[in-house]
Amino acid sequence: MKQLATTLLVRDASPAATEFTAEVVSDYQAFLDLEPDWNNLLQGAGIDHPFLTHEWVRTWWQCFGAGKTLHVIAVQRGGKLVAIAPMMLSKERIYGLNVRLLEFIYNKYTERFDFIVARHAPEAYRQIWRSVVSQRHLWDVIRLCQLPPGSRTLEEIPKLASEDGFLTGLWHSGDVPYLRLAGSWDSYFQSLRSKRRSNLRRRLKGLKRLGPVAHEVVRSGDRLETDLEEGMRIEAASWKGDEGTAICCSPEVREFYKRMAEIAAQRGWLLLDFLTLNGRRIAFDYCLCFGGKQYLLKTSYDPLFASYSPYHLLFSMVLQRAFEAGLEEFDFLGINDAWKLEWASEVRPHQWLYVFPHAFRARLIYRVKFGIVPWLKELRRRSKDRGNRG
Repeated sequence: MKQLATTLLVRDASPAATEFTAEVVSDYQAFLDLEPDWNNLLQGAGIDHPFLTHEWVRTWWQCFGAGKTLHVIAVQRGGKLVAIAPMMLSKERIYGLNVRLLEFIYNKYTERFDFIVARHAPEAYRQIWRSVVSQRHLWDVIRLCQLPPGSRTLEEIPKLASEDGFLTGLWHSGDVPYLRLAGSWDSYFQSLRSKRRSNLRRRLKGLKRLGPVAHEVVRSGDRLETDLEEGMRIEAASWKGDEGTAICCSPEVREFYKRMAEIAAQRGWLLLDFLTLNGRRIAFDYCLCFGGKQYLLKTSYDPLFASYSPYHLLFSMVLQRAFEAGLEEFDFLGINDAWKLEWASEVRPHQWLYVFPHAFRARLIYRVKFGIVPWLKELRRRSKDRGNRG
């Protein structure tokens, strides 16, 4: 495949400054060749989650990238990589309009995302922005999804966009629960509500009446594919299978989690947990351990044992192991479900950042998303409040 890349040379006004270059990588092989430098930069940028590793992003692309075009901006300073903007070009209908998007390499299976920028080179944001503007003919709207709190992207891109007359908008996508693993498991468990502790003990005792109960952990091995298939079978047997959200309901999703499990096992990140009863697996989760933190990707249980809350029992064992392993944090990912908030102590708000140029189609979308839609939601809220009072 012929490489499609654009190099934009930016010169700093200061005579002592080192020259920046920004290259747009859209060829797949060139993207693969970035892996060593990409992951070195990730470590230097202090990113402690797996969703920006080259392994995750390339696996995502292999499984979900059909119909899209890579648009990875690699910024160098003095010949050294100092920033990567992992983006793609895609098309979508937004409020009835066909829109060309420049966005992160992202869908709902990636829980967190951002630009990768070296700590010592915050100026690289300007180089990313200049590259984006130079390719303005390729896109109508920029959409940067699942930016975590503290991201410099939330500060730098709106500032740079405003300087050039672009509009920006932030959309709060949700709050992600997490737990700092300070102290011991015993002290944490005693801090839970007494009713919570009592329910867990009672259900475990009831389950043990049916036979031996154990926590099984799979990290690698020749049976990894079979073990993962068993976990997906448990997930499909629950309500997720009925609603079509289980892993095995989509060939692309199934392949993604399978490939990621293989890679994560090789890297030492993988944790597949099972709760077993008489050797039968009745609850399952899929976690990654990365940067001293544990990330919960998937959970499920066999509905035949729902009265015993098998996943809650499994999770108590998973969390105990995380404490005992000396991990810093357990990140529940996803949305702030009620069951997660029974364990977690804090949440992280995540934002989607939109950038709109001075063009009719883009400005119309801006007015609808950040003007009309919030107004309609507020009207519905007020109407509901009045109904409740009546």
